[in-house]
Amino acid sequence: MNKYCKHFLMDIEEAKNYSKEVIKYFDYDEKLEGLEIGDGNINYVFKIWNPETQKSLVIKQADKLLRSSGRPLDVYRNKIEAEILKIQGELAPEYVPKIYYYDDVMYALAMEDISEYKNLRIELLKGKTFNHLADNISTFLVRTLLPTTDLIMDRAKKKENVKMFVNAELCDISEDLVFTEPYYNYKNRNVVLECNKKFVEKNLYNNEKLKCQVGILRDKFMNQSQALIHGDLHSGSIFINEKGIKVIDPEFAFYGPMGYDIGNVIGNLFFAWANKYYTEKGNVKFLEWIEETIRDIYDLLKNKFYLKFDTQVNLNIYNEKFKKCYVDEILSDSLGYAGTEMIRRVVGDSKVLDITSIDNVEQRIKVERSIIKMGMYLIEHRNSFKSGEDIVNVFNMIID
Repeated sequence: MNKYCKHFLMDIEEAKNYSKEVIKYFDYDEKLEGLEIGDGNINYVFKIWNPETQKSLVIKQADKLLRSSGRPLDVYRNKIEAEILKIQGELAPEYVPKIYYYDDVMYALAMEDISEYKNLRIELLKGKTFNHLADNISTFLVRTLLPTTDLIMDRAKKKENVKMFVNAELCDISEDLVFTEPYYNYKNRNVVLECNKKFVEKNLYNNEKLKCQVGILRDKFMNQSQALIHGDLHSGSIFINEKGIKVIDPEFAFYGPMGYDIGNVIGNLFFAWANKYYTEKGNVKFLEWIEETIRDIYDLLKNKFYLKFDTQVNLNIYNEKFKKCYVDEILSDSLGYAGTEMIRRVVGDSKVLDITSIDNVEQRIKVERSIIKMGMYLIEHRNSFKSGEDIVNVFNMIID
């Protein structure tokens, strides 16, 4: 009986056998090495390779229980990841790993090994700069987001996709961790520095004006099936080298507002900026580069959305005035969602290394407060920005 006809959690040896027997990526007589490379809270990720030929692949398997807490979680999330990577592979093939195989019994996804690319968050913490980042990430966003709207794709097909990408459990995680708990700590999971507790209470928990705007963004996240979005596009989901980028881990994907993906990218770059500003103020090269990158991403997105719209949106009711309103709303949403991402990573329990790696308490307090202040400003004034320069100017005023 085929032992892979029923789901079970693989270890490294099983993953090596699976790559031969099921995926048939390697021959039976090949001697393989394996390594578990996943560091996330949800899935199990293995790299399998032949040390003689250097031929390799990555297997990502979903289990029925979260590896961090043991809480049940629907394994269908791996199917969602496989399907969005196929779509993104058609729309922007140079920016995502190739998919080799998907198994809806073992809930295992086999894909290209992208070891030559490095985790963007870690590279930024090391002070590395990449002049191509703004151009590449803005191209990826425009090419994978706008074509999945019904401005471009067939309306009936889009509605089928909305149904296929319903991702209730992972959306529920975002609805709590991003849009609820940072402002209403009803599960008592928030982790706040003692020195910042009063600051958080005043500016977040007791800020009714801010909560109103977060509520609007939350409602749009839950109800606007605008485009097929990655759903968790932080700087740990972007891998990079001197030649380009690869975007991975879209298991939170669903049909939602485009601005959520864009905002996650922008918000995470502010973590790198604040970290270096308060811990390595003399690193002028990096600080100038990160400021320029945030500015350029916003401006490039506007220009590239316009160009994509002009070349692919054909219905004449979507005229020039509509185009401007449509893109303006995407960019406004993006800044609002950048703000919610920034705040939740400071206050919530899903923190980022840009903050937690700071050992000096005084420096960390300054980083956290600057991030919260910028996040609040982006949420409350998201409709007032006209250029990337406007955005970086605000943060420069906050950190000075």
